[in-house]
Amino acid sequence: MKRGSRFARKEAEALAIQALAFIAGDGERLGRFLAVTGIGPSEIRAAAREPGFLSGVLDYVASDQRLIADFASSEAGLDPADVERGRALLAGNPWERDVP
Repeated sequence: MKRGSRFARKEAEALAIQALAFIAGDGERLGRFLAVTGIGPSEIRAAAREPGFLSGVLDYVASDQRLIADFASSEAGLDPADVERGRALLAGNPWERDVP
């Protein structure tokens, strides 16, 4: 991810979409996600258009170290810290390591 640029936000959004696809790719993971978020399977598309949804996806992934590790290992070259960085960026907060 690139620091402080518009591209970085798009990259963080793409990461969140990857994370959502990863979650949706396994019935057990998807079931837990839906239970925690309260979103029904038929509501995911509508929810994905809501502000904050992609940030929430990364919040969910970041809340579980095993989930972060599984997601990072499934995506070539993904550093688990990218999840936290993307989460901070989508939430409108600078990631602590990016602040001079």
